[in-house]
Amino acid sequence: MPDVIVNKQQFYNPVDYVLKKIGGTWKIPVLWRLQKKARRYSELQKDIPHISQKMLTQTLKELEADGFISKQTFPEVPPRTEYSLTPKGQQAMEVIVVIRNYGLQLLQADGIDYEAMIKAEAEQKKKQS
Repeated sequence: MPDVIVNKQQFYNPVDYVLKKIGGTWKIPVLWRLQKKARRYSELQKDIPHISQKMLTQTLKELEADGFISKQTFPEVPPRTEYSLTPKGQQAMEVIVVIRNYGLQLLQADGIDYEAMIKAEAEQKKKQS
């Protein structure tokens, strides 16, 4: 298969290319949180507790530049900005769901009940509130 060069970056196959677009630590978690509704920056930051402001800003800019999300600013005082998935982002979610389900299967095969861990974490947060 021929190598593809896009913006002076070399890709060895289509999987390599898509992973550059939606891979990494933060892109999929951001896309995941936008799948059902538009979110404000502060909502995303609160819902992804380990992401720094710098990384969230960079991730949002990259996803917007690549056409996976759109940014809408409302002319209010103070201004309100919301991020939402574009049709391209919705299409990416189909792939992300398949990858997530496969990840859950792999975790289960390794004896890890991820869904139970999520429920336990939610219960712990309720108790702390």
